[in-house]
Amino acid sequence: MTPDRLLHDLRTMTGRGIAAGELGAAISAAIRPWVGHDALRLVGTSPATGLGQGSFSFWHRYEEELVRSLLAHRSAHGDPCRPSALADRPAPVGIAGGTAEGTGGGTAEGAGGGTAGESAGARTAFVAGGAAAELRLLLRDGHGVWGLLGLVRAEGSRPFSADDARRAVRLGPALIALLRRHVTAGPLAPTVPALPAGLVIVAEGQGIRTVTPQARAWFDRMSGPDGPGTPGWLMPALVTALALDARENARENARGNARENVGGGPGGGRPFVCAPPAGFGRWLMIEAQPLDAAGEGEVAVVIQSPAGALVLPSFCDWYGLTPRERQVLELLCRGAAPKQVARVLGVSAHTVHDHLKALFRKTGAGGRDELMAAFTA
Repeated sequence: MTPDRLLHDLRTMTGRGIAAGELGAAISAAIRPWVGHDALRLVGTSPATGLGQGSFSFWHRYEEELVRSLLAHRSAHGDPCRPSALADRPAPVGIAGGTAEGTGGGTAEGAGGGTAGESAGARTAFVAGGAAAELRLLLRDGHGVWGLLGLVRAEGSRPFSADDARRAVRLGPALIALLRRHVTAGPLAPTVPALPAGLVIVAEGQGIRTVTPQARAWFDRMSGPDGPGTPGWLMPALVTALALDARENARENARGNARENVGGGPGGGRPFVCAPPAGFGRWLMIEAQPLDAAGEGEVAVVIQSPAGALVLPSFCDWYGLTPRERQVLELLCRGAAPKQVARVLGVSAHTVHDHLKALFRKTGAGGRDELMAAFTA
């Protein structure tokens, strides 16, 4: 397959009627001739949210045992190939659990995963999960970070090479286009009813101690036959990873060294997920907060349907709204009529009408009521 054909196929994949639960396998099949791998994960987010644990994801042959092994390693030793480290590189690609083949034990254009000791520890975690290493590509453009591609090779496979890393980087723009198309081709307004907010308590040792009935209902919706096809183990793993994020962020804050979300988002390292309806049938927010300032104890994780103001930044990212269109939308969400919007912004009613037409065109809304349903239903 030629690079141009591969990039075209990736950009248009969500328009071919492929079910969301099958996209992981389809994406893997498209990429495999270009960069060989045995398992894949593709995580999507918006620049406003920052990467964190992502907003939604696609998986193919990425085993539960590997996820658990990597989470345990991260809890004890940290992640030697963090997305924030990839963001600092000219080419945002790295190899976790190994170094690039053909570099004499070093790295390929910065593609290595960390120091020798860190790489050795990470390799142990990968081997425990039946894998050799993972090539990680941070998906970013001039707007910020849109996600992460992870390609895994099984234990005993040849290492990822410097050429693999270079080839993976070329996939970035097409994968960003795929993620954005997936969201904008999905429903604008919720397609499933809201559930009450649920609470999960993650213990000091990273085990889940408490799941309220309301949180259990969210878990069941995600993995049930009417849900998005999320593996049953994925939501508990996501909650555990968010708890790790919350602890790390609290420790950074305690040291006076708060870090921003990868991609320059406004979260300041805030450990949360803001997922669009394309993945879960309605906007979903999951946020983790330590129960102590030092980040050493238990962590509370809340799962809920967020209010409109909380989803607005991500919504504007996904649909490519301009700053002025966002101002108009914010005022509409507060209940302002178009004439009131014009007065507040100091523009004519005709100009506001033009902005509304642009909003309807970009979001596919048939009118103001349908657009507002995205935030109020």
